[in-house]
Amino acid sequence: MYSHFDRKKICLCTGALLLILLPMLAALGGEPYLVSLASRILIYALAAVSLDLILGYGGLVSLGHAAFFGIGAYVVGILAHHDFEGTAMISWPIVIPGTDSALVAWPAAVLGAALLAAVIGALSLRTSGMHFIMITLAFAQMLFYFFVGLESYGGDDGLTLFSRNTLPGLDLGDDTQFYYVCLGLLFAFLLLAGRLVESRFGLVVRGCRENDKRTQSLGFPTYRYKLLCFVIAGAAAGLAGALIANQIEYVSPGLMHWTRSGIILVMVLLGGTGTLYGPVLGAAAFLLLEEGISIYTEHWMVYFGPLLILVVLFARHGLYGILVGKGKRHG
Repeated sequence: MYSHFDRKKICLCTGALLLILLPMLAALGGEPYLVSLASRILIYALAAVSLDLILGYGGLVSLGHAAFFGIGAYVVGILAHHDFEGTAMISWPIVIPGTDSALVAWPAAVLGAALLAAVIGALSLRTSGMHFIMITLAFAQMLFYFFVGLESYGGDDGLTLFSRNTLPGLDLGDDTQFYYVCLGLLFAFLLLAGRLVESRFGLVVRGCRENDKRTQSLGFPTYRYKLLCFVIAGAAAGLAGALIANQIEYVSPGLMHWTRSGIILVMVLLGGTGTLYGPVLGAAAFLLLEEGISIYTEHWMVYFGPLLILVVLFARHGLYGILVGKGKRHG
């Protein structure tokens, strides 16, 4: 019999190997479309893992996480739009031209999402529980309607990217190369998040989830810890937004609608909160089920709903918990 840790290592190694070999397996099977679908899964997995940082470890239920996802996408889209038009995004007091360079656009998307998260978090984290949920939802919807009314950047119709960003030495227009870029970024963030949650910082954040007042009484400034965690999660979601803008070569206000936040939240719950790797599995399960069931019916959520209910009721750590032997609710 394998121990829990042995099963965890086997599952992680098998999953990593499968992800690395997937483009080759897709080519051998004559299904190149799977590479594009897998890239989408990796991008949403990155967004889901970022949400798990504040939800699974910080106990902060946010219905506005898509705001950072959408901002990241719009930063890339707006920079690409000005690059194509040959105009400056900002002409006063300093000139900021458009660009299609990933080395500029992606860090800008991360920075933009981080700054937005700092503002939203600074206000939202002064509340808790249902009030926190509603405030994050309100901010996301405010941004959604702002971009709907922003006619200079397409309004409700959104913006079309005429090509993917450029990265020295790589052709991001090639689905396989873009897939490996997404995979590398996901692996890097999982490594960073894993180090964070096991550090003193992560222990304090988890302490805030269990008992905020007791953690404060021990001398930790819990507000600042939670805010920093919120900003890190927002920045990672912004990077995911930059990637999705490149993957579909299109951005629209729908990327920051509250339903998008709900989808990312469902991915975390399905895969397993507080596990980091669970949201990757949750994103894969959600998008594969959507892809498979929608072939037969447009009402695929009718079939997906009961599965989610069963997982939430009987698997404490989601699908990931079932795989590594922690699937029972009262185990």
